[in-house]
Amino acid sequence: MKKTKLNDKYTDKELAESFVFRSKLTPAQKAESNEELSAKRKQLRQSVTPKEVLLSRLLQLKYQMEDYLENPNYDNTRSFSFFLKGYVEMLNKKNKEFADDIDINQTELSQILNNHRSPSEKVIIRLEIHSNKIIPAIIWHRLIEKEKEYQIINNSELRAREKSHVRNMVLI
Repeated sequence: MKKTKLNDKYTDKELAESFVFRSKLTPAQKAESNEELSAKRKQLRQSVTPKEVLLSRLLQLKYQMEDYLENPNYDNTRSFSFFLKGYVEMLNKKNKEFADDIDINQTELSQILNNHRSPSEKVIIRLEIHSNKIIPAIIWHRLIEKEKEYQIINNSELRAREKSHVRNMVLI
């Protein structure tokens, strides 16, 4: 709608409260505005504490996990180990340090991170506790279940092998 039509329909006060009008800045004014914005952003970044940075990263990881779990499609690149690797990297810890933090053997952690072993319930609970309950154990568990669900649905070899063990199928 053109500004003249808006002036006919609304008062100046209503327009001011409801719309954002483009300002016509000169290149010099625009450059000054960009510098001010850049300075303010830099100031805000410097005022953020390391704890706040860690909290925001933890929440970001949690929301990524939740978004993936809500998506009905399975993505083999976004496994439990993918998110666990992200968690360990976010903490800036080496695998040995992290394994010590959650009191598991470094070999067990390595096998979990490389998808050679599924994590036990104790590991899942320890992850929740380690994150100070920011990432609940149920989210970690649901990642494992999503993987298993995909494997069960798509494992045709297992279905063919197990079919020979079934007799007297229900006929409908």
